[in-house]
Amino acid sequence: MSSATVEKPSFLQAQIGGLPRPFWALWGGTLVNRLGTMVMPFTGVYLTQSRGLSLTAAGLVMGVFGAGSLLSQIVAGTLTDRIGRRATLSGGMLATAAAMLALGYSSTLPAILASMFVLGLVIDVYRPASNALVADLVSPEERPRAYGLLFWGINLGYAVGMTAGGWLAGLGFVWLFWIDAVSSVIFAVLVWRAVPETRPEGRSPGGGFGIVLRDRLMLGFTLVSLGNALVYTQTMTMLPVAMTEVVKLTPGQFGLAMALNGVLIVIVQPLVSAWLGRRDAARTFALGLIVMGAGFALTAFVTSTLGLAVTIVIWTAGEIVTAGIPGAVVAALAPAALRGRYAGLFGFSWSLAAVLAPLMGGVLLDVGPRTLWFTVGGVALASAAGMLLLGPAIRRR
Repeated sequence: MSSATVEKPSFLQAQIGGLPRPFWALWGGTLVNRLGTMVMPFTGVYLTQSRGLSLTAAGLVMGVFGAGSLLSQIVAGTLTDRIGRRATLSGGMLATAAAMLALGYSSTLPAILASMFVLGLVIDVYRPASNALVADLVSPEERPRAYGLLFWGINLGYAVGMTAGGWLAGLGFVWLFWIDAVSSVIFAVLVWRAVPETRPEGRSPGGGFGIVLRDRLMLGFTLVSLGNALVYTQTMTMLPVAMTEVVKLTPGQFGLAMALNGVLIVIVQPLVSAWLGRRDAARTFALGLIVMGAGFALTAFVTSTLGLAVTIVIWTAGEIVTAGIPGAVVAALAPAALRGRYAGLFGFSWSLAAVLAPLMGGVLLDVGPRTLWFTVGGVALASAAGMLLLGPAIRRR
């Protein structure tokens, strides 16, 4: 008597198999877009060196960008639900391309301010639409893995884009603007051609964000996400300042240590995303926040490049653990017709953190490095506790 043998899926199939083709079109477009993301990391250098702005004027320009970014997620979330995911994403990418070129060719402060505000408004319009598309296309069981793979693609593209951007900036900043614009157009066209519209048929519920703001569970999760964002955003705001100004590392030493973050994410994250996706979302997210908090708190004792590298490994491990969970939680909490607005509120927490983190971090660093890093670690622990408190309600939902 013979029985058929059932072949177990290969490791590669377990990591990337089972996801629909439109998801991979979205993933590919996101990767291309991130490969071309070269302007924003070098904006400060461009404004001061190429356009000759003072540090004060450059700070004003970045503040205007932040104001546009705060509005962006609210507007994009509403558009995602009302006109559709595909139209919002593609339209946002085309608008980003236009704003990039406008900024690249602006030579006066008023023109630069206007271009930067518009860029802040449109550059992340794709995020709520992308999050809603994944929720529409992928089954609940596979969403953590799908969001994790999207996170991995963003980091992979960004790492390559940063490296190429540094080289191209030496040839002329206009190259960065054109490559960023072209990659945005490619993303728009790919989504328009290869990703179907998934917005539920029928009229989108009215009321703007009021209906989302009445969901106390979503508000609680948004506060947890704000804490997460305030912690992580320090990597782009106060961490470079503290390491170069207080610890006295050179920019090269800091950059070498920070490269560990991208390398670890690119290598490790796709290997563990499927396994993490099968764990309880609230407990896993809380664990990731605790590990991140420990890594940042230990930064208070860093005195060398090696010490910084150790802390980066620790908080990167926490970042990898949390990677695919927030999108999956938002998708689970949101009614199908409101996924754009729920994703927009989640995105707003990150935009708000981008404004608050340098303001709070600067004040705390003035008091002392230990005050800053112990506070950052404390915020992570408080956010983890909040996530554990929300866990039972998230599981019921």
